[in-house]
Amino acid sequence: MQLIKLDATDSTSAYLKNLMLQQETEDFTVVQAHTQYAGRGQMGTRWLSEPGKNLTFSLLKKHAQFFARDQFCMTMLTSMGVFAALKVLSVPDLRVKWPNDILSGPSKICGILIENITTGSLIQSSVIGIGLNVNQKDFGTLEKVSSLQLVLGYPLDLEEVLQLLLIHLKDTFKLLQIQEVEEIRSAYEALLFRKDKPSTFTNREGEYFMGFIRGVSPEGKLRVELEDKALRLFDLKELQLLY
Repeated sequence: MQLIKLDATDSTSAYLKNLMLQQETEDFTVVQAHTQYAGRGQMGTRWLSEPGKNLTFSLLKKHAQFFARDQFCMTMLTSMGVFAALKVLSVPDLRVKWPNDILSGPSKICGILIENITTGSLIQSSVIGIGLNVNQKDFGTLEKVSSLQLVLGYPLDLEEVLQLLLIHLKDTFKLLQIQEVEEIRSAYEALLFRKDKPSTFTNREGEYFMGFIRGVSPEGKLRVELEDKALRLFDLKELQLLY
């Protein structure tokens, strides 16, 4: 594993992708930044992080035989790896909010963004960006956001947390070779926030509706059972979970 530490960059994922264009980059290369100016979240949102307080890093995972149809596996495995690491730290009330936000109670503490590089029907590599709130205590007007220090009550060593994350991510990625996709999906679904509980959503038109999260489809869409017992699939742009 190669670990590249930067004082500042616009985006660790952009830096890593540019590095891949310039030279042969080994599997599990990690780029970490003290300050990240333009970190991105899902659907183009910005990931705001106080410099030096949190972990903002990206890692490269190369694949030997990984079909593009199974690309949601990397979302599931990354979420499971981060979850396992935070479980070791005794972070309370952990859940995965579909598709890949990590929550402690109702508050988000970690975001994940994955970009897959494909050739034909195969994914050659994945660039995985992770932002984990570690020691930041003030999030301004942001709601339902927290950090490890806030939920645990004490500051943590960033380097120790990073190494713990990398150990568990590496172990979890091995499941891609030894488990069926259905087994991985079942393990991921067991961690889902609000699974099998009555929940409120809004659709893209802003309309409210009730439903039960029942899991995810092979493509990673959210399976929701509606009040009329009908089962519908939603992608990330089609609904928002309001708790």
